[in-house]
Amino acid sequence: MSDRQKFAVLRGPRRVWAIGAIHGEAARLMRLHDALWPRLELCDRIVYLGNAIGRGPDSCEVLDALLHFRREVLARPHGDVDDVVYLRGSQEEMWQKLLQLQFANDPRGVLRWMFDQGVDATLRSYGVVPEDALRGAATGTVVLTRWTSSLRRTIQARPGHYDLMAALRRAAYTDDGALLFVNSGIDPARPLETQSDSFWWSGGKFHSIAEPYGDFRRVLRGFDPSHSGFAETDYTVTLDGGCGFGGTLIAVCVTPDGALVDKVEV
Repeated sequence: MSDRQKFAVLRGPRRVWAIGAIHGEAARLMRLHDALWPRLELCDRIVYLGNAIGRGPDSCEVLDALLHFRREVLARPHGDVDDVVYLRGSQEEMWQKLLQLQFANDPRGVLRWMFDQGVDATLRSYGVVPEDALRGAATGTVVLTRWTSSLRRTIQARPGHYDLMAALRRAAYTDDGALLFVNSGIDPARPLETQSDSFWWSGGKFHSIAEPYGDFRRVLRGFDPSHSGFAETDYTVTLDGGCGFGGTLIAVCVTPDGALVDKVEV
């Protein structure tokens, strides 16, 4: 996989809007979009920091809203396809693994763990009964393969959904190397290109960042596993207001020098 497939490069941004974990709350996302639209300026970029789906009841509608807002942003004067970036979070990672469940050593155990993390809510939003997956996993590989194939067709039937999930990036950074955007965390001891799934499973190490990570002035993340709310330090920003867990959805506007110049919370 090339770096272009792994990472999104935000070229020449005047400002970047970073949006925290949505967790399947479509109505809250649409309210945030309504508040964000009049604030957008020329050369602004938008980064959704992953965990758009899962937990909440409307993951399918969230993807529809993401695609609709992207079309509106790109239709503005001087709009560019790279103006809007979507990152992979733990929810999106599990969703992709779900489509390959027949290859798991213990598919039923994997399913139960995924359901504990909120993947069952995403299935229901597509009109899929989670218990059918459990029955398929208990029956055998052939039946489970039919179920994953059916799920793939269900996703593909929603325009743009399958393509959006295929376009997810592990992280994003500004082309001057000043700002890094991730889902949940990074391992500060490892270089960027070796982080792999640390971006969505190493959230606990994020609080240990007490100096610049590499040459980046600031690292911004959208999901905090401990749900501690908005937090800003000299080198990091956490945008998890608890959306999907009874809390709010947060977006911030940051300039290339790392300064937060606007904030929206709904």
